Amino acid sequence: MTVASVLVGTVLVGCGDGDDSTDSAGNASTSESPGAREDGTQAVRAAYDKTAEEETARMTMRVQTSAQGQSVTVDGEGTIDLADGDSVMTATAQGQKVEQRVVDQVLYQKAPGQEGAGGKPWIKIDLEKAAQQQGAGGQSVNNPADSAAYAKAITDKDVTEKGTETIDGVDTTRYRVTVDVAELPNGAQLSRQVGQTLPMDVWLDDEGRIRRQQLDMTVKAPAASTEQSAADSSAAPQEAKVRTVMEFTDFGTEVEAEAPPADQVTDMTGKLSEQQGQTQGQG
Repeated sequence: MTVASVLVGTVLVGCGDGDDSTDSAGNASTSESPGAREDGTQAVRAAYDKTAEEETARMTMRVQTSAQGQSVTVDGEGTIDLADGDSVMTATAQGQKVEQRVVDQVLYQKAPGQEGAGGKPWIKIDLEKAAQQQGAGGQSVNNPADSAAYAKAITDKDVTEKGTETIDGVDTTRYRVTVDVAELPNGAQLSRQVGQTLPMDVWLDDEGRIRRQQLDMTVKAPAASTEQSAADSSAAPQEAKVRTVMEFTDFGTEVEAEAPPADQVTDMTGKLSEQQGQTQGQG
């Protein structure tokens, strides 16, 4: 499992039971006064827009993926335009570094040994086309802006205040919420792989902006065909467990997201779709 395969082939959300493994400080008190739940729901619903109003931010991302007995942790850092989703990030895993840019909904990646046709150092994937071609798989392309937008799909119930914590010197309030998968892009298809709802924790600062977000998910791959299942009892659906934690700091920082020169880029959008189809066919 290479760093490139994690970034391009794994849903950028995580699995787990919503434990407190990412806690940095604070308390775990869940006591709520009357009306606190409603206030919390309103705060989380408004958080995405309040964060986007800052236009830009510095971000860090940690993606922990476990599948078929293997585990990979990808750590990324960079900057993001919260208004249009453009971003620049360097990710590290297994000793490899990947340079990544998202410009006008096109993802560009440069990784050791990942040269495209003619030895071109960069590959690109059109995120909109990939989502259309892959259905639920379209969620798997590594776009930090998509992860931040999950706050817009929370339900009106199951919002719980978990206490206060300090993140990078900033006081925050932590909320545990439920994401309605149907409200996400390609939600009907995605729900067949991850279920109807997802647990998510968000940490909001005193101005209502997202400072940290943790999303947990268990992703089920499509089952093998009936013929394969009859011949191979191991053809049951495979699961990938992924946890994504994002943090935002330095609001207003400069973002320099530019596409690489065209003569250094190979378009892999179609190839990604073919690989996804082969994987689903194999179960």
